[in-house]
Amino acid sequence: MAENKQEVKQSKFGKQEKHKVAGVEYTFQFPGVKATIELLDRCKNRFGNVVDSAYFEEIMENVIVDPKVDWEYWETHDGLREVMNLADNFLGRQL
Repeated sequence: MAENKQEVKQSKFGKQEKHKVAGVEYTFQFPGVKATIELLDRCKNRFGNVVDSAYFEEIMENVIVDPKVDWEYWETHDGLREVMNLADNFLGRQL
């Protein structure tokens, strides 16, 4: 008799990952599949290219949950590009 096993998949929504950059630990949190796709859509120009300033702002608002960062934060902290690349990679791995 064959066993009828159902694999229970865990939601990626809310999944977190931590990375240390320039002495600061950043916590990323996945906002969900649809929210991530919508986030990406909001960051594209009329030619379909991602606009870095818009994309970074979305990441700061919706993905980096600790510490809370904004443009002013980066005026006194190093590692903007590295943090954004790590966050982008984190989002991409969830999709």
